[in-house]
Amino acid sequence: MLAIVLIGVVLALLFDFLNGMNDAANSIATIVSTKVLSPTAAVFWAAFWNFAAVFLFGIHVANTMGKGIVDPSVVNPYLILSALVGAVVWVYFCTHYGMPISVSHALIGGLIGPVWFVFGGDSLFATGIIKIAMFIVLSPLIGMILGFFMMALTMRIFKKSHPKKVEGTFKVLQLFSSAVFSLGHGGNDAQKTMGIIAMLLFSVAGTNEFIGQYLYDPSKDFHVPMWLIMTCYSVIALGTITGGWKVIRTLGDGLAKLKPVQGFSAETAGAMTLIGTAFLGIPVSTTHTITGSIIGVSVTKGFASVRWATAKNIVYAWIFTIPATLLISGTIYYILHYAFNL
Repeated sequence: MLAIVLIGVVLALLFDFLNGMNDAANSIATIVSTKVLSPTAAVFWAAFWNFAAVFLFGIHVANTMGKGIVDPSVVNPYLILSALVGAVVWVYFCTHYGMPISVSHALIGGLIGPVWFVFGGDSLFATGIIKIAMFIVLSPLIGMILGFFMMALTMRIFKKSHPKKVEGTFKVLQLFSSAVFSLGHGGNDAQKTMGIIAMLLFSVAGTNEFIGQYLYDPSKDFHVPMWLIMTCYSVIALGTITGGWKVIRTLGDGLAKLKPVQGFSAETAGAMTLIGTAFLGIPVSTTHTITGSIIGVSVTKGFASVRWATAKNIVYAWIFTIPATLLISGTIYYILHYAFNL
């Protein structure tokens, strides 16, 4: 059992790494597209602020992941392992082909599938799932609306300024906005992996002496230990440094052509959405958020300024993420459950 748990922890951290790798695009796409930073400098900048989020955010999202989606009493190491395999397979596939998916929803679908296939809907918490489902739609809409109004306000304030002066000003401001967005990314996404690992350790801490002594205090209720918090933030930052370059090109150049003023507005709108939902404990998608923000900013120049074919492909990837990971992970656990009488 200890070996299975440790494999699950390693696989969860691999997922965390891939999360940073795929979602690097969300943090740096606009700053690379506007040529404020080179791609290499941008990923290091984003990774630094991903990790810095550890000092600013609580663990509200981690708690939602750990005890707000499925009944913790049915969780076991094989279930978590199945959830992670389903999520990792889908995230790797999409990152390889340059599709900016929601890594968050891959993990959520991976968690729902095994529970639903084996234990049924009674072991799922409808409130938590409905809240997440609502924000699949709301987070890009909020990003879009905030992006539109941020851009409209900025255009109004600077309408009499010389274009070159405006561009120089916003090249500096975009460093700030991308940093804040990366803080929101780290604060929301690193916590999702924490919640999954904490759930895994919580399920066995009372029966495994090694885990109970060194990794997770069985005398406490569900909690996220400090070593786990620091580890998850470190790993997502390393994934961001690696960068999913195909995804970065899709979001940075494939969706719309941006200048620094537009990049600043999109990042600021996205950051506001991410930070607000992180404090509310809602695990939203950074991909959905920044895509909505870029579209909102771009439509201030007219609908033709958005490459809607690219946007359509991104939406398709969003739609299929939860069903795909739910099916993969659910099938894996269903086979394990009945083959080995778990």
